[in-house]
This record gives sequence, structure tokens and C-alpha cells, in this order.
Amino acid sequence: MVRAGGILKLVAVVSVFILAVFLAFELLEINMDFNLGNMFATQRPARFKCGVSKQCPSNHFSFKMASGAASVVGPKICLEDNILMSGVKNNVGRGMNIALVNGKSGQLLKTEFFDLWAGEVAPVIKLLKEIELGTIVFMATFDDSATKLNDEAKALISELGSTSINNLGFRDNWIFVGGKGIKTKSPFEQYIKNSAESNKYEGWPEVLEMEGCIPQRQD
Repeated sequence: MVRAGGILKLVAVVSVFILAVFLAFELLEINMDFNLGNMFATQRPARFKCGVSKQCPSNHFSFKMASGAASVVGPKICLEDNILMSGVKNNVGRGMNIALVNGKSGQLLKTEFFDLWAGEVAPVIKLLKEIELGTIVFMATFDDSATKLNDEAKALISELGSTSINNLGFRDNWIFVGGKGIKTKSPFEQYIKNSAESNKYEGWPEVLEMEGCIPQRQD
């Protein structure tokens, strides 16, 4: 009986030891996982809306956009992580690509593209005249956007805050964000001339890309 009692005690001690070792390893594993998780979390680069390089302040919309690439890849416009226009969405085309956004809510109002090589400029002028006060206007070229673009259309785009639209020529690349009722010239505009000496693609200049933070309309 004494011997049996001793064996039971030994079994109990060994069981407690095994349990203690098991719990120690469990705690160590949890701690290691926690530390590794923290390490990777601190090293993971922050991602901001539309993939912009820095976070926008409150009461601002994050955007990123690109012009068309030669006559192959259409423009892309992103606002607040929402793709407004792209080849994947199948709502871009040769010519002038335009997206209209409510300046207060950020809601997409309309997207249109106008073929200004084979088409006419009248529909562009009509759209520009109908833009309501406070609307954010995104514009991007694809292939050629200037052949049919006349002085009236350029004047209307200038009123949205553009300073480069009057320079736009055959197959030039241009991207722009302006607004109806803007009081100053827009800071969001890029332009590159179609030039045989500097073109990245044969017959077309390089793609333009731009990102930024658009102030939200408050009134």
C-alpha cells in the first residue's frame, strides 16, 4: 500500500511538471507570436486611400489619377478609394475623359469621354456649361484630345482653374482637377508636350500621374 501510494505521488508530481512545462511553452509561443506580430505591424507601410503617399487632412478628399498611355491604356481616376474611371470599368475612351464629383459629399455625379479626333466638340461644351457650382471636375487625356478642342471649350475649362489648357496640342498629355466656381487657379494640373525628341512612346509622350488632397466644400 505504501509503495502504491508512493507511485501515485510520483505520477502526480510528474503530471504537474508536464503541465507546468506545457503551460510555459504555450505562454512562450503566445509571447513570441505577439512580438513577431508587433514587429511586422510596425514595419508594414501605411496605406492611404487611393494609394497616395501621405494621409490627407480631415475635410479633404484623397485622389490619384493618371493620363492615358499612348493609344493603348486609358486614364485612371481614383477618389477616396473609389475608382471613378478606368479601362477595367470600361468607361474611358480616346479623347477627353471627364469625371464630375459633388464637392461636398464626394459622390460621383457623372463620367463621360469625348472623341476629339473623329467626334465633335459641341457635346464637351454642353457638358461644361451644365456643371453646377461646387462640382469637382477631373479631366484626363487619352491619345488625342486637342484636334477638335476650340477656343470656347478652352475658355470654359480655364474657368475651372486650368492654366495649361490653351497649350494643349495634338497628342499632348494633360491631367487636371478643378472646380466650378473656383476663385484661384488650380494647383492640380500637369501637362507634357508631344515631341519626337522627348516622347517616351513612339508618337506619344509619357504617362502623367498626380495625387493630392482636395478641400471638401463646406458651404
